[in-house]
Amino acid sequence: MKIITSQQLPPPGGHYSQGVLSGNLLFVSGQLPFNQRTGTFPDGIEAQFVQAMKNVETVLHVADATLANLVNVQIFISDVEHWQTVNTHYAELLSAHRPARTIIPCGQLHYGALVEITAVAELFTYV
Repeated sequence: MKIITSQQLPPPGGHYSQGVLSGNLLFVSGQLPFNQRTGTFPDGIEAQFVQAMKNVETVLHVADATLANLVNVQIFISDVEHWQTVNTHYAELLSAHRPARTIIPCGQLHYGALVEITAVAELFTYV
């Protein structure tokens, strides 16, 4: 097991790692839409989803992976009304790549975020 950490993201606020590499799988901890440059969340579900996915990508890049390596994504949203917006932008971002995915309306998220995303990536492809 190897701990994956990016200096481009805020340090974890709890007892967890940004990512954990186990075998050929990278487990990305829940990423809030925190913008490291501004120190805040962007406004609105669309911008927050995009930022949270950028944060997932940041962890992936530390392990030399991209969104194309994703095999499972879990998206937690504060309100089911955000489902269509998230689904639309997710489809645009991932294009033809279709990892397993769940969108979970869960009510209030930490710090008032509208979205949090966790993922699993495979770090090699089959030939």
